[in-house]
Amino acid sequence: MPDAELAANRHRTILITGCSSGIGLEAARLLRGRNWRVFPTARREEDVDMLRALGFEAFRLDYEEPDSIASAFDAVMDLCEGRLDALFNNGAYAVPGALEDLPVAAMRQLFEANFIGWHDLTARVIPGMRANGGGRIVQCSSVLGFVALKYRGAYSASKFALEAYSDTLRQELKGSGIHVSLIEPGPIETRFTANALAQFNKWIGPEGLMRSVHRMTYEKRRIRMEGGEPGRFKLPASSVVKQLIHAVEARRPRARYFVTVPTWIMAVAVTVLPTPLLDRFCIRVTNSEE
Repeated sequence: MPDAELAANRHRTILITGCSSGIGLEAARLLRGRNWRVFPTARREEDVDMLRALGFEAFRLDYEEPDSIASAFDAVMDLCEGRLDALFNNGAYAVPGALEDLPVAAMRQLFEANFIGWHDLTARVIPGMRANGGGRIVQCSSVLGFVALKYRGAYSASKFALEAYSDTLRQELKGSGIHVSLIEPGPIETRFTANALAQFNKWIGPEGLMRSVHRMTYEKRRIRMEGGEPGRFKLPASSVVKQLIHAVEARRPRARYFVTVPTWIMAVAVTVLPTPLLDRFCIRVTNSEE
């Protein structure tokens, strides 16, 4: 990027969610290194303390708690005097399992964390960006935001919703100077799998596993998750942040950014395969993991 553009970014501000580790933490570090004033957030107080120890102006924000969203947003807006240039919605988790085995409460909580809370924060940000003549809203989606795989239905449903939401928002904000971008990673080296295993144990657990017709598959997948689901296509969190940097700094940010080889493969498959063949391909992909 030309030096003149970097200079223009010197005093830009960004609010980032889900910064306890992985993509969010890497984004906070790298953007601060590019002269952004970064406001990272995390769900747990101990993670907020960790971020503050690293020198960040950090706040607690839990998408499942509307009061924490309002409090963090108000604090950030006070610090940046109403001029927030970018928002990176990032924190999300999965509840793995067959849809027939997931309690309604699990689905409600997941959508609160992965979608409803995102809308709450995004809607708060837009008026200020409109008043300031523009801004960037970047959503961390997933390859599972445009293709569905077995046992990932709850997470995929929340990301499909996010994709539709973001596409609609991009159209509605046309001409406002506010750009909306989706980043769609595949497998990334984060704590995502460990968090998903914890959610599986919480909502399905040993009793649900024994009752389920999918129990043999669950046992295999749990062993795999306990091992961290190694994969040759996994990329570091910095590969996502590279796309984030383009989305918030480029003159013409893209609507979508694909990250990892599996994401590109699935994007092609969704485009060229008829539904029956796409289903067979997706089932084969899932079965290959067991």
